[in-house]
Amino acid sequence: MLKKRDLSESGVLFQLMKDPEVYPYVRHKAETLEEYQLIVQETMKKEENNELISRTIIDEYKQPIGTISLYDIADNKGFLGTWIGRPYFGKGYNQRAKEAFFSELFLEKAIHTIYLKIRKANIRSQKAAEKIPYVHIVDNLEAHHINHDPNMFHLYEITRDRYILHHQHIQTFTFNANELKEA
Repeated sequence: MLKKRDLSESGVLFQLMKDPEVYPYVRHKAETLEEYQLIVQETMKKEENNELISRTIIDEYKQPIGTISLYDIADNKGFLGTWIGRPYFGKGYNQRAKEAFFSELFLEKAIHTIYLKIRKANIRSQKAAEKIPYVHIVDNLEAHHINHDPNMFHLYEITRDRYILHHQHIQTFTFNANELKEA
């Protein structure tokens, strides 16, 4: 579902990114393949310096279909950026990629808070965010360090504590349901 970024996937991802339904929502846009390859190289360097965490989203055939990244990491907090190519819209890849990424960030890395800053015009991303059971909208958050224009964006927050609590609740529910079946 996720893999570390590398240059070999640049051609496929560049073509997916250029789609008019995807391109407006990509954080680091490129006009040429060479420009995109430079962005990928810079992303890989920034990951080595612990400035961001970025993964390629892959399908069941291990083909690259999009990217998911945590940007602007400071104080164990960061901003999520995700995009998936149009042929893969509505097939569940977005939710599965986010779940795998959140697991890595919260359980393997030292991340405590993830922010999702979504343009109000981007209804598809808002709906995807609102499907996450442990996300909270925080448009009125008074954290001045967050560059947030509430007229243009919705701001969502996912905390490590809510993520873990949600997964503990699911495990307990599954465990209790299995006990009932055996009784």
